[in-house]
Amino acid sequence: MKKKIIAVLMAAAMMSVCVTGCGGREGAAESAPAPATEAAAEEAAPAEEAAPAAEEAAPAEAADTSASAGEGFEDGATIGVSLPWLGTQNWKEAETMFKEQLAAAGYNPIVQAADQKVPQQQQQIESMIENGAKVIVVGPVDGTQLGAVLEQAKDAGIYVIGYDRLLENTTGVDGVVQFGSVKTGELQAQALLEGLEKVKGEGPYNIELFGGGPADPNAPNFFNGAMSVLQPKIDDGTLVVVSGQTDFTQCATVDWDNAKAQSRMDSLLSGFYSDKEIHGVLSPNDGIARAIITSCENAGQEIPVVSGLDAENESVEWVWSGRQYSTVAKPTDALVAKTIEIINSLKDGKGMPATDVTADNGVKDVDIYELPPVVVTKDNAKEVFANDPGRMELLK
Repeated sequence: MKKKIIAVLMAAAMMSVCVTGCGGREGAAESAPAPATEAAAEEAAPAEEAAPAAEEAAPAEAADTSASAGEGFEDGATIGVSLPWLGTQNWKEAETMFKEQLAAAGYNPIVQAADQKVPQQQQQIESMIENGAKVIVVGPVDGTQLGAVLEQAKDAGIYVIGYDRLLENTTGVDGVVQFGSVKTGELQAQALLEGLEKVKGEGPYNIELFGGGPADPNAPNFFNGAMSVLQPKIDDGTLVVVSGQTDFTQCATVDWDNAKAQSRMDSLLSGFYSDKEIHGVLSPNDGIARAIITSCENAGQEIPVVSGLDAENESVEWVWSGRQYSTVAKPTDALVAKTIEIINSLKDGKGMPATDVTADNGVKDVDIYELPPVVVTKDNAKEVFANDPGRMELLK
């Protein structure tokens, strides 16, 4: 009798568990959303099985989360622009032009500069993400140090466009708008050689070499482009680098700082030119060119042939008066206009425009929207600036 009672109780317990279990599954089915399609359900399982591999390939997946061509965005969208600093004329021009031209195109611009401080630029980009920017344009302080925050932007579906400088070691970039940096260096070197022959007569010529800020990915490209032209002349004895300093690391100017460049030039002149004339100097930009020329004048040297870059107003005047032999024009208005052209394409849902130029940033091949730089000397200044009333006013 006891055995029968126990058997009945056990059977009842089993039926209770079954009812409760079935009810629980029905409740879960009602509360959780079902897959929208059978295909979606079939895709879910492989995705779960592949989770470990996906975690290992996180950087590659960051690029896949970006907005795709065809989505576009609304009128009045927020566009962020993060510039490295406002310490030279071209960056000041960029700040003004982006504010004015983005607003005129119907966007809500947030334009900030980072005072050459990477953490400050990271914070500015984070703020732009939080403020719902659809596109963030970045002229990096250091092209290698923004990977994490740019990946964050891409994860949020924001387009990232590098401005004037390559964004390195990150998948969080859709393209870069810049002037050809290697070509710029080639033009600087060619102008230096032409100037030496024209101003200093026959060689050999005593020269020194200066590079830009090592954190700027353009700086070694400028230098390497120039050396591709100058090195054969150094090898055959036409050019003599009296100091022997021909490596970019020896010639670089930290932070593009004019004062540091002038200090180095002072040291070179006192150490190697006490009884020699310096005939020419490769300078990576206009501010450094003016510092070099000032140093030479202070040392009692005749002004050497000096290259430059950016066509800053003061250097345009110096080129016109003969103090600085050349500069290279990289018109800011053309660079800003190209950037806004790309933003308009994204807004209209057409995606990033096609380009045949790419650059390896260490993680991916990045599309480059490259504009041609133009060398400027006294001989062609009026032709180059014919459509630039402000600079034409300087040529008097």
